[in-house]
Amino acid sequence: MSYSFDEKAKELIPHYQHFKVDQRLLFTGHSHQAWPDVALEGQTEYFHASANLVDKKWDAAFEKTEILRSYLREFYDDPDGLYCREESTHFLFVSLMSAWDLIQKPKIITTEGEFYSLSRQLARLSEIGLDVVKIPTGISDDFVENIRKNLDDKTSAVMISRVYFQSSLINPHLSEIAELCRKHGVPLVIDDYHGTNVVPLSIRDEGLEDAFVLIGGYKYLQWGEANCFLRFPKDCSLRPVITGWFASFGSLQKKQDFSKPVEFDPGNQRFASGTYDPSSQYRAAKVVEFFKRQSLSSKVLRAGYQEQIGLLKSLFLEQDIDPSIIRLTHNEDVNRNGGFLSLYSTHAVAIRKRLLEKEVFTDARDTILRLGPAPYTTSQQIFDVIGLLSETVSEMQS
Repeated sequence: MSYSFDEKAKELIPHYQHFKVDQRLLFTGHSHQAWPDVALEGQTEYFHASANLVDKKWDAAFEKTEILRSYLREFYDDPDGLYCREESTHFLFVSLMSAWDLIQKPKIITTEGEFYSLSRQLARLSEIGLDVVKIPTGISDDFVENIRKNLDDKTSAVMISRVYFQSSLINPHLSEIAELCRKHGVPLVIDDYHGTNVVPLSIRDEGLEDAFVLIGGYKYLQWGEANCFLRFPKDCSLRPVITGWFASFGSLQKKQDFSKPVEFDPGNQRFASGTYDPSSQYRAAKVVEFFKRQSLSSKVLRAGYQEQIGLLKSLFLEQDIDPSIIRLTHNEDVNRNGGFLSLYSTHAVAIRKRLLEKEVFTDARDTILRLGPAPYTTSQQIFDVIGLLSETVSEMQS
């Protein structure tokens, strides 16, 4: 049987020769997708730019970053948003948090299902007095009500995900939560590492112009490491305490006068750190051009992921695997699902290890096994991975 995503996958496969996507079962697409071959051209382009331009290379590097910003503004339908580039989302949200008055407003409202970079940092801060309120993760109306009940004049921010990294469920309440935060004068921070390039989002249509959005290029964007962004409102005047000299790059020629308030450049760099390796932007800019040449629009990507996840789900259910061993994390419709299939098992880590021995690349965190396809994944590979998963579970039972 032929599936519509197969046609696009077969067009793409020849462009991923270095990662050998046709020879391996790469199902960690939700964690890190393969890079197209043009990414290597970007790496070598940066080397030659450094050799030829020397100290003049930074203007060229900044141009590459602008290509990435333009891509994100288009994806998010967000022409007026500002996008600060950094090597990790961790630095970006720490810089953002440092701009809040956490002494007078020590409360952060978040969920039980946030990714490690956020949950770990908040846990450590809670050890020294930050009031971190974790509400249950879910997509029901109770989710909004739980936020409403906890919002007060001691709240510095609400920090949530758009797509939950454990279940792959899409949070359907962002507009409502944004309006709620707006009424209380509380910033809304959205972790969209699992939403970018998977689930289209119009910031204008959803009323999220005043929201902060954390974005990472390591997963579905295929940009690789060190291409993370914080989207923030155009009228933002926050002054982060954790700040580097690239946050005021335009004033470097001025004499330093620390008797005056520290300056911040207007524009995208408000939350920036310092000197970085621009090779990642060269690599990512090549990938952006590649995606456009291959017509990998947000609609095409979304349709492909939904069909792939739907096939993974139906094939898994057809295996009639003992649910006490492994089962679907949720039974919601595919249109409420992000870019990977989430499976619950107390043996998740052991299953992943056995699959890796069979050259099947998946991902496990605690009790969750995740299968993440990519635009280059074929239906045959999906059939193969579910067959090997069933085989592995049977071996563990015998």
